[in-house]
Amino acid sequence: MTHKVAALYQFAALPDFEALRAPLLELCATHGIRGTLLLSPEGINGTIAGLEDGIDAVIAEITTGALFGGRLDNLELKFSGASAMPFKRLKVRLKKEIVTLAQPQVDPTKQVGTYVAAEDWNALISDPDVIVVDTRNRFEVKMGTFERALDPETRKFSQFPDFVSRTLDPEKNRKVAMFCTGGIRCEKASSYLLSQGFAEVFHLKGGILKYLETIPPEQSLWQGECFVFDERVALGHGLVERAPADEKGEGETP
Repeated sequence: MTHKVAALYQFAALPDFEALRAPLLELCATHGIRGTLLLSPEGINGTIAGLEDGIDAVIAEITTGALFGGRLDNLELKFSGASAMPFKRLKVRLKKEIVTLAQPQVDPTKQVGTYVAAEDWNALISDPDVIVVDTRNRFEVKMGTFERALDPETRKFSQFPDFVSRTLDPEKNRKVAMFCTGGIRCEKASSYLLSQGFAEVFHLKGGILKYLETIPPEQSLWQGECFVFDERVALGHGLVERAPADEKGEGETP
């Protein structure tokens, strides 16, 4: 692989997010990075690519450098490779939310579900008492999902609360396990479910990407491919590039 790809996010208070845009853009441009990063008052989200030294330098500055002053020292981060640069340009965008749920009361830094490591995920979703929910949009679900997972049949993440009100009941569905591509949608979805009175809410730490990176195919409960938001389109086990599709979905990274 000639390029290193970093998918990253963290919920953290960034009240100065607007002032951070220009220096972050300059940092990435200096190191030859392309891709998209989102900044908002609630944190950072995005996927970027470049040569290994460039990616490593940018990640080091984001997590431990002066730019963010240590506020992003718990970055959820996953690396993969690409045979060619998977992005055409570099963008740093300012947003109200780093992933849009449109539920202002939801704050993953204050309330979030129980993280489940990839190694423990199979046992959890094999429990018949656990309701398994795919929080991604219907195009992503069509490309691949876990056994037993409910498809919310949404076009965008902000429709997820409507799915919950129509389909789930905190009195009947005592245990809910959720997953998404990299983990960010589940952080908000789990926080939302807890605010709605659901007792036990779990989500896959690091998302499908961490599962595919960690779990060998012969032990996997994953079916199909995982859509990613760049020109590689889909990844399989070991985060290996798969054949391209002809559509794009809407979700975690633009």
